Amino acid sequence: MPSDDRTGPLSGIRVVELAGLAPGPFGCMLLADLGADVVLVDRPGGTGLDGPLQRNRRVATLDLKSPDGVAELLSLAARADVLVEGHRPGVAERLGLGPDVCQNLNPRLVYARMTGWGQSGPLAADAGHDIDYLAVAGALEPLGRPGQRPHAPVNLLADFAGGGMLLAVGVLAALLERERSGRGQVVDAAMVDGSALLTTFLHGMIAGGAWSGGRGGNLLDGGAPFYDTYETADGRYVAVGALEPRFYAALLRGLEVVPATEQQDRDGWPELRRLFAARFRTRTRDEWEQVFTGADACVSPVLSPTEAPRHPHNVARGTFVDVGGVVQPGPGPRFSRTPVKEPAVREATTVTEVLAGWK
Repeated sequence: MPSDDRTGPLSGIRVVELAGLAPGPFGCMLLADLGADVVLVDRPGGTGLDGPLQRNRRVATLDLKSPDGVAELLSLAARADVLVEGHRPGVAERLGLGPDVCQNLNPRLVYARMTGWGQSGPLAADAGHDIDYLAVAGALEPLGRPGQRPHAPVNLLADFAGGGMLLAVGVLAALLERERSGRGQVVDAAMVDGSALLTTFLHGMIAGGAWSGGRGGNLLDGGAPFYDTYETADGRYVAVGALEPRFYAALLRGLEVVPATEQQDRDGWPELRRLFAARFRTRTRDEWEQVFTGADACVSPVLSPTEAPRHPHNVARGTFVDVGGVVQPGPGPRFSRTPVKEPAVREATTVTEVLAGWK
């Protein structure tokens, strides 16, 4: 898509993305959603990936193992604002595409590197996936039920929240700093670092003595009966987050129960959980949603990924969009003055076409 046909707060920002998996594409999707002109450089034959994470891109195919392919990539880097790569440390340098080479051509270039372990440290060159980065960051051990093994939450935390989102934040910060210094810099975004950052609040709770119950035995990990999920009559689930006393009181009114124990009496939690579980099984999920609508009890239906786009709140806000027949989350956040355009499927281009628009 032409760079002059964009809206959004990042309109006019030029990004070169070297094809990769999950976190890098997600970070670049965020930049593209916000208006940046992202050119995805794919390998011959492609990566086999073409979906929501690749939306709002122009795609050029280059063989970066050939001198001609490297030369064309460098011609893009010379005119870009940002280059994003997700190889293991040292690979880009061996290809002749490292930050020293690129920033020598373009001192204003923000060179963003997305890896699991980071550019340094004893694990930097090792393979890994989301679950490994969570494990070493201390973010996996707390996840799960008492007496059970830690449970991996799909690959949402390390790949996307601690990876791609951190990458996008780093790029935006470097672009802002460039306005003062006139110089680009290298952004080292590591999923293990991002996963650790996500546990900042947890470390505060540990230091304050508010997290001492072991896995699944604390206030925010399902240990408290008023912050958990419950099965309903139709085999579905509701989520309960009634932490504050007024929300807890609204929960009790909606359930029509009068517990024999106080909310914060941990000795009474097992019986309170049995009471809540039995009561929630008396109605379907959607019936409970109707009971608690407008009640300020912090009770919500647990929706599947295919149900969520049809929820009235998400429909009203346009939280999900249809891009090329694929329903997917739309861009966020919202902007009052520079709204982003609706996402579009990626389209093929050539380096020559890109450079013609990048004067």
